[in-house]
Amino acid sequence: MNSPQPQPVVPAPRQSSYDVVIIGGAVMGSSAAWWLTANPDFDGSVLVVERDPSYEFSSTARTNSCMRQQFSNPLNIRISQFTADFVHNFREHLGGDPEIPEIATQLFGYMYLAADDAFAERLRTSQQLQESLGGGTKIMSPAEISETYPFYNMDGVVCGSHNLVDEGYFDGGTMFDWLRRQARRNGAEYVTNEVIGIDHDRQTVTSVTLASGETITCGHIVNASGPRAGDVAALAGFELPVEPRKRFTFIFDCAEDIGQDVPLTIDPTGVHVRSDGDAFLAGCPPFEDGRVDYDDFSIHDDIWEEKIWPAIANRVPAFERIKVTNKWAGHYAYNTLDHNVVVGPHPDVSSFIFMNGFSGHGLQQNPAMGRAVSELITYGEFRALDMTPLGYHRILAGEPFVETAII
Repeated sequence: MNSPQPQPVVPAPRQSSYDVVIIGGAVMGSSAAWWLTANPDFDGSVLVVERDPSYEFSSTARTNSCMRQQFSNPLNIRISQFTADFVHNFREHLGGDPEIPEIATQLFGYMYLAADDAFAERLRTSQQLQESLGGGTKIMSPAEISETYPFYNMDGVVCGSHNLVDEGYFDGGTMFDWLRRQARRNGAEYVTNEVIGIDHDRQTVTSVTLASGETITCGHIVNASGPRAGDVAALAGFELPVEPRKRFTFIFDCAEDIGQDVPLTIDPTGVHVRSDGDAFLAGCPPFEDGRVDYDDFSIHDDIWEEKIWPAIANRVPAFERIKVTNKWAGHYAYNTLDHNVVVGPHPDVSSFIFMNGFSGHGLQQNPAMGRAVSELITYGEFRALDMTPLGYHRILAGEPFVETAII
């Protein structure tokens, strides 16, 4: 008979009470932890509870690290503008220590392609808004696109919306790593555990229960649990329409030298493609885009053969001769109401803070969201950007936050 294997000992939190318990330690939880502990007006204690410290299957680890300014809602545009500033001045934002690296970027822009007049008009309306807020978006005719990017096939394209200012991708892994490091250096405590219970008195949170058995009293809870956010909210008795949705990424080499970077191109088919260093990256949602199991990261190879490759080879004929070198599936923390973040307090239990449902925008929105949560906990209000329109009240009312630029 085989002897039972000893179970690893899970270190308990150092304290039995914390001012803030953050559920989830990936980029959102670590952003909130860093902004709180870096705020000179916050003098409380922070506990970050993360169920998987490898972060292997987190949305953060499987992101494509993109950022863009091309949104249709002014608040999302301002959030993105702050992200660009944070990325470009990362070391200064984190205190100026020479050990902190600069964040690498590749800013070749996004290219939205319209195949009909209705979508073209949406792009034009959004471009006017983006320009009014200081954005660099330009509407390009098919001829202008072909002149600038001759590798495209422009058949069926009415126009494109393109911006080379602060759009492309950045080294999100380094950002996450240093937010977590600096949060720890500032005093935030990280534990490997899982929150299995949340108690409140219908006005304020009182405690969380950990899978290891401890009950931790607390003043605030931040739900930063990614695709599991709906389950965490349910522990407190709250409904939150956030669920895991699968997204696919394929990395490939091209036999032909295109000669220039491919902007992150959103094809009318719904497939997107861009340069990725010396290679290229393409992806899209599954054929049936619904909730998946938390541990389902299987690859659907048929989507490459039947959807992605035909679409990108049509749009960039050089992509007829390519070789896939890597592929993976990740999970969006998908807000089924309106595909936008829910950030802010529960209207009744105000010390329960939502930070959920980014639907693919999380990494590029984390700097503004961490700052917002820090402000809310420290001052009782949003200060730098008013995030109220993104609050939980719209979930209760069933009133979507309108944003048409969703990928």
